[in-house]
Amino acid sequence: MQEIPDLSENSIEQILTILEKDGEISCELPGNGILHIEKELPYLVIYRIKQNDRGTRRLVTNESSYLVIGDKDFEGYQRLLYCISDKFSAKMKSYLLFEIYSGSADSSKISIKGPADRLPSTLKTLEEEFLKINNEFTGLYLDTEIHDTPNRQAEGEEPLMGIEQAKNCGAVLVGLEIPPIYRNDENRLYPVFFRNFKDYLIRVMHRSFYEFIRVQTSGGVASFNALGRKYLKPVVFEIDKQLADIERSYQFLWLVSPANIQDIKKEFFSSNYKKVIDYHYRLLPVDPDVLKRRLYNLKIEDIDDPAMSYLFREKREELDMQITMLSERGTRNFLYDSIRLYKGVETNLCEEARDILNNVPEDPGEHTEDLLDAKAFSSLARKEFDYFRQQDENFKCKVHIRSDVNVMMVSHGELYIPADYKMNRVEAEALIQHEVGTHVLTYYNGSKQPLQQLSIGLADYDPLQEGLAVMSEFMVDGLTGNRLRILAGRVLAGEALMKGGNFQEIFRLLKTDYGFLPERAFNITSRIMQGGGFMKDIIYLKGLVLLKEHIKNGGDYEPLLAGKFGIKHSGIIKELTDRKVLKPLQIKPSYLHSEKMYKKLELIRQGLSLPQMVCK
Repeated sequence: MQEIPDLSENSIEQILTILEKDGEISCELPGNGILHIEKELPYLVIYRIKQNDRGTRRLVTNESSYLVIGDKDFEGYQRLLYCISDKFSAKMKSYLLFEIYSGSADSSKISIKGPADRLPSTLKTLEEEFLKINNEFTGLYLDTEIHDTPNRQAEGEEPLMGIEQAKNCGAVLVGLEIPPIYRNDENRLYPVFFRNFKDYLIRVMHRSFYEFIRVQTSGGVASFNALGRKYLKPVVFEIDKQLADIERSYQFLWLVSPANIQDIKKEFFSSNYKKVIDYHYRLLPVDPDVLKRRLYNLKIEDIDDPAMSYLFREKREELDMQITMLSERGTRNFLYDSIRLYKGVETNLCEEARDILNNVPEDPGEHTEDLLDAKAFSSLARKEFDYFRQQDENFKCKVHIRSDVNVMMVSHGELYIPADYKMNRVEAEALIQHEVGTHVLTYYNGSKQPLQQLSIGLADYDPLQEGLAVMSEFMVDGLTGNRLRILAGRVLAGEALMKGGNFQEIFRLLKTDYGFLPERAFNITSRIMQGGGFMKDIIYLKGLVLLKEHIKNGGDYEPLLAGKFGIKHSGIIKELTDRKVLKPLQIKPSYLHSEKMYKKLELIRQGLSLPQMVCK
């Protein structure tokens, strides 16, 4: 950060020259002041340093355009504000100086001080949003009112500038007095409340600023979401890296799956589906206690950006649950944590699963026509890679044909194929889009983002990721009846597990009641029972249902491929993209925007059921 030692005419001219040349500035000013402007926006959020005012400054310093007025040379700061206002108002017709300060300790009123007649929509938006605050926070009883007064500063303070001066430089002054309910009488913050209150306040301000920009200025801003910071603070990237390092230190799915699955299967079938031997798990390469210590040493509370604070706290909670589950493998507690981690099975999802199993018959046949081996499949994958490279010459991905893997998978953005794998061409085309067109693609798009979490996966990203993968099979006419039945069977196995069913009971349910072949019934059951009860497999159908509803309700499809995140994160991803923190997706799958896809999206919007999605 550049240091400006004084606020002389020459120094102010230097600041204006930098703004003219770069369109942004971040500098230290006299008396511990700071000027931070990273976008040409027609407003500046202002805070004056004062004693025993903990927390209030942090309400300002996450803005993309803010000024902290130091405790020296107030007249110099007044001259600076006049010159900045004059510069920006000439470009954008008007410039808002929005000052925030705390009220008295016993205050219970949010006071909005400004020209009510001149800024009706701006101030009314502030008032309407703040009037909702008591519903947002239990136990708050705050009132909100607009004061149409020329005195917009805190009581006893000098004004930032006179009303006539403001008119001359195109500025409009608004003061916002906040009751200091976020700290106690000893000037200590209530940390959890402060974080939530700050996030709420920032959303309210941005809605109000957007109204000001829309009505009063020529500044083109797409939405209030675009008003947050473009440049995240270094602490964000440091915590992002440490979260990624913690997650990479163990392979969760590998460690909760049994090492002796072939022995379990052999014994179960030879005993006529009666005997289940104990699951044996691989030794942990990490100490759960040490990992948790690392996890909670991360100072996420220092992050003032509401979107990033939410994403990181959510991710920390998910990693915490995963680490707990590693230490509880083979116990009943593993199941309870698994239900919490994957949100259990909802009634409507079970109804969708039963509808599939009742309307889609099991196909016992072996389709041996036009079989492709692992090498032929890898050739198909490389054709998709070539398509990606046409869009981004930096795209790289390796295909590994291995004899030591038994399922096709994508790990760290690379494709692994079992050496003895065989499939027909329809299955192959579907798997290409599932593994390459979804998992490889979203890993690569996420890796091009500034946050590592977008390639590793935000909390609860799996349902959307697998929903997109299965949907891609439908888009290329490759979603088979057996495939959809397996996804439905996993959900009903999860439901039976939550009701206390054991291995044999769940196997019989699938085999006898729903007509699964023994091999498929075993695969579903053995996966749901691993670890002591592992609910992850329910997410495939859950993700497909969520994605189908998203499309049916008019949601966009393409932005969901920008990285690994959940549907619930769509709003935040859009906000961060609008703020230019995140980039639009770099590469797209080959099926996207094809005529076939448009037709299929329209069928979903018209209410296509899951059984109707099976390829004929």
